[in-house]
Amino acid sequence: MSIAASTEVSAAAQRFVTFLNRAVTPFHAISELSKHLKSDGFNELRESEDWKLQPNGKYYVTKNNSTIFAFAIGGEFKPGSGVSMIVGHTDSPSLRIKPISTESSAKFLQVGVSTYGGGTWRSWFDRDLAVAGELTYKRDGHLHRQLVDSKDAILCIPNLAIHLEADREKTTFNKEVELRPILCSEALAKLQGNEAINSPGGGPNILEDHHPIFLRYLGRLANCEPEEIVDLDLYLYDSHQAAITGLFKEFISGQRLDNLVGAYTCMEGLLESLADNSLTKDSNIRIAAAYDNEEVGSSSAQGAESNFNEWCLRRIFNNLGDSQASLFERGIGRSMIISADQAHAQHPNYPARHEDNHRPAFHGGVVVKINHNQRYATTSTTHSILKEIAYSAGVPLQQFVVRNDMACGSTVGPMLATKLAIRTVDVGCPQLAMHSIREFADTSSIIYAIRLYIEFYRRFPTVIEDFKP
Repeated sequence: MSIAASTEVSAAAQRFVTFLNRAVTPFHAISELSKHLKSDGFNELRESEDWKLQPNGKYYVTKNNSTIFAFAIGGEFKPGSGVSMIVGHTDSPSLRIKPISTESSAKFLQVGVSTYGGGTWRSWFDRDLAVAGELTYKRDGHLHRQLVDSKDAILCIPNLAIHLEADREKTTFNKEVELRPILCSEALAKLQGNEAINSPGGGPNILEDHHPIFLRYLGRLANCEPEEIVDLDLYLYDSHQAAITGLFKEFISGQRLDNLVGAYTCMEGLLESLADNSLTKDSNIRIAAAYDNEEVGSSSAQGAESNFNEWCLRRIFNNLGDSQASLFERGIGRSMIISADQAHAQHPNYPARHEDNHRPAFHGGVVVKINHNQRYATTSTTHSILKEIAYSAGVPLQQFVVRNDMACGSTVGPMLATKLAIRTVDVGCPQLAMHSIREFADTSSIIYAIRLYIEFYRRFPTVIEDFKP
């Protein structure tokens, strides 16, 4: 029986889809991953507090509620030991509510949005859009953060009728003025109470920045009064849930596959690698991390280009070390990162867009991404190590190389390889429609990735010790 049709594949894919439907924003993704870690015995740390770490301990720390860094310390860790690290990212291209969002036209109330990342924005038209994110409110002199999720569709961006297009064969739109979602009609807004909200004074609020009826709605979601709201960070998303689809239920259809597949599978790989007693005999630290803001370059405090990773690693090494110097630098030589970000499967309608000898396929296994101009961080050394681990895990590997006449994307892999001077390999699961509001992947990739990552965590210290570069 093909792996794609196995019950194990279906069960793993369904668990991922359940996570995906809850992780509607980076904030919600971190909330869900934190719950998984806590239920498995991980202890939460805070940046601003002292860390007390010990071998065989399991810990995690978050930043901005949108980035997470989880680690389990090997029982045989000693000064000079390294890290076995897998990373992904939590963000995806999206429309986000502007700081001042009051828009109206043709007797409709609209919401101003900013484009985030390189989305296929035409796919956002004619979708039932929900809104979710994080809201900050002030009560009793204190600021509070609250996750919110409408779940229901409250916004829509209707297409222009084909009859009104200047050129029916080539439809275009302006992202600033023609990508504004409709919230409601002015008539119903007036009936339902869109009158101004009185400010109590004495504190910050955003009453003048958004439609009153929208703020009242958000206040109900957050269990606060609209005049208490100080700020918000909200994303639009497709309210139709991700699903397992296809004649043989072999595909995953949904938003945010890029890159919640990577974020989820690296965490699951870490958790499942701890199911046996291998951690007690491990000399390395096993790390799974997922960062925010990759889709816009990672240049943020919670992005992979920040010093957050180095500071976490140095704190761990210093906490576990003795008076010996250069523990971090020594450990890097026994370390490796897998950068897990989605990969382009060959599109059946556009086969010429792929390089002739590098055509990743569904159910073909995890994709290794290679670029000789260093848009990906894979080297011959890291590729060889991964091949050995994949062979041991029984996971097939594919390879992706972009055509010479096309631009190549990138990942957090080259950033981390550069900042940390650590050996890195770029991989991903194959998918179609990347950056669309409805992306398309295969079910077997989930379990292939998890199996590969489990084996990496368990075997990398032995492989690198025996490897003679």
